[in-house]
Order: sequence, then structure tokens, then C-alpha cells
Amino acid sequence: MKPVYKAHPWHGISIGSEAPEKVTTFIEIVPSDTIKYEIDKDSGYLKIDRPQKYSNIIPALYGFIPQTYCGDRVAEIARGNGAAVVEGDGDPLDICVLSSHNITSGNIILQSRPIGGFCLLDKGEADDKIISVLVGDQIYGQYNDLSELPKAVVERLKHYFLTYKNLPDEPQTCSIAYEYGKEHAHRVIRNSMEDYRDLIFKPF
Repeated sequence: MKPVYKAHPWHGISIGSEAPEKVTTFIEIVPSDTIKYEIDKDSGYLKIDRPQKYSNIIPALYGFIPQTYCGDRVAEIARGNGAAVVEGDGDPLDICVLSSHNITSGNIILQSRPIGGFCLLDKGEADDKIISVLVGDQIYGQYNDLSELPKAVVERLKHYFLTYKNLPDEPQTCSIAYEYGKEHAHRVIRNSMEDYRDLIFKPF
């Protein structure tokens, strides 16, 4: 009998042939989670990163885009737009997925359509957050660009990322240099795909 192996979510799952217009997305956490889970880079299994602090709960499905990497090319985009960035954060590209459906657990893959994002700066590192909509969603599927979303949705996402690493009495470590629409998001994704190829094929 042929052995069956679990694909590594970062390396073993394809981003999809329609990227960056539509991308495979691996979901780590959902809005009901009170624990922040993240992928273990070595094993590919989800691990507990930390309990969510106070009432700061992710307002959308959250995970990453397989076969991407925030390296020099992603950082260069941020620098080219005036952000004080030293380097990329060295992780796969983060993504939020807006959906009207109640998806109750992570550790799943889905197809999402990027419509924009935030250039998040975390201690001098570029840590972009792509904003997307679930493919086929009857409510959020109508949106094609971040500028079309209700302002309250965008502000809620921004507030989460500005505060998700801090207790109330701690200094803020994250900032959003700028937000962007679909075309810029596509550029960030393409550059992260190139950064990933550089990472994988880097000579020893």
C-alpha cells in the first residue's frame, strides 16, 4: 500500500494557478478562537502561539498564503512607498478572509480573492496583511477592492493589528504605514512568491 503523507501547509500546498487574483489560503485561527494558533514551520502542524489578550479577538478568518515569503522584495515595496522598513518579517504572507459564514475552526484551506491590504510595520519589519474575500461568499463576494468595504470593517481590522500584540499598559510595537487596494495587493503577493522561490532555491 502506498504511504500517505500530510502536505506541509506552507511548502506542500500550491498557491493556485490563478494567483494573485485568487489564492489558496491556509486558515490558522477563526474569530471564535481565544487562543492564537500558528503553523509550526518545521512540522507543519498548528501550535499554540499565545492566548489572545483581553477582548482582542481576530475579526476575520486569519492565516497565510502557501508558497509565499516576506523577504527582500516585499520589504522593497514598503520602502518604495516611504515606510521605514529594515527587512521582511521572514514568514509566509499573512491574509485575512472576510466571510458571512460561521466557520468554526481553523486548520483548513480555502480559496480567497485578495482585494487590498495593510503595510504593517512590526519593529522595523514588513509584515503585510492581505485582505481578501471568500470565493463564492454571497455577502462579501460583491467587493472587489478595499476601498469598497464599509469603513467600519476596515477600521476594525486595523485596530486589531495595531493592538493584538500589546496589553493595554504596554507601548505599541506595530504601526500601519499605509493601506492599499487590489492592484497593490497583487504586487505584494507576486513579490512574496518571488521571495519564496529565492528562499527555496537559495544555494547552501
